[in-house]
Amino acid sequence: MFASFADRARALVEAELERLLPRPDAQPAVLHQAMRHAMFPGGKRLRPVLALLGCRATGGDEGRAVSAAASTECLHTYSLIHDDLPCMDDDELRRGRPTCHVVFGEAMAVLAGDALQALAFEAVASAGAEATAALARAAGCLGMVGGQVGDMEAEGGQTASPSLEHVQWIHDRKTGALITASLEIGAFAGGGSPAGIDALREYGRLLGRAFQIADDCLDLTGAASELGKQPGQDLAAGKLTYPAIIGLEESLAEARRLSEAAAGLAPAVCSGLETGLDEAISLLQDTALTLSARKH
Repeated sequence: MFASFADRARALVEAELERLLPRPDAQPAVLHQAMRHAMFPGGKRLRPVLALLGCRATGGDEGRAVSAAASTECLHTYSLIHDDLPCMDDDELRRGRPTCHVVFGEAMAVLAGDALQALAFEAVASAGAEATAALARAAGCLGMVGGQVGDMEAEGGQTASPSLEHVQWIHDRKTGALITASLEIGAFAGGGSPAGIDALREYGRLLGRAFQIADDCLDLTGAASELGKQPGQDLAAGKLTYPAIIGLEESLAEARRLSEAAAGLAPAVCSGLETGLDEAISLLQDTALTLSARKH
């Protein structure tokens, strides 16, 4: 069920991203080419798919949420460009292609990321002030950027007494904040009820944590051809991850537990729907269970 929804949502988002990003021959052409190199062809487009899911689950018109949904992919892609830089994770492969700085140089990669971040806020403004604030919170020092700082500080055993709580703190900001915000943004764009949005936030918190645990595990078990990036990077950098603290098998079990807890919130998220209630509940449940068991 999630797979068919995601396929349809990705098609809408892909067309909107093509509309939003400047043409590759528009000046300054090299900047726009770098932006497009990072954006197309895309990855899972998970965050905009979740934005449209948030709109659907709270009874909104998905057509009103497409531009706001695309904003989450612009923000996510900017973060990937910057994360891949030599001064950060120093990765050379992303989405199955050489990273932006490998092709265009570090300075242009930084600027391409900056431009995509600005474009994200232009696009999310279509959904109103609450959606814009949600994206800003997820992106900033108390969200994604703060989580990246925590992730960098924990590399190479720099944390004296690493704990599960510390890993959760990093995950909830570096990854979970934007996943939760994506769901919120879709609900705001579609005019979701306050009660439904509150339940959706908790759904997003659990889903974001389960998703990142699965990602940590795939870094140990996946192949570059499946992941679109080199596996084993977390282990090589000494990153603080779930498997590093509790082991692979327990991490997989925790991802399943969290996804099942998220699935259990589906009725509360969809409680304000007048039509399509059962379908929306099933879609949220299948989303949670599918994302925690993914292979790429």
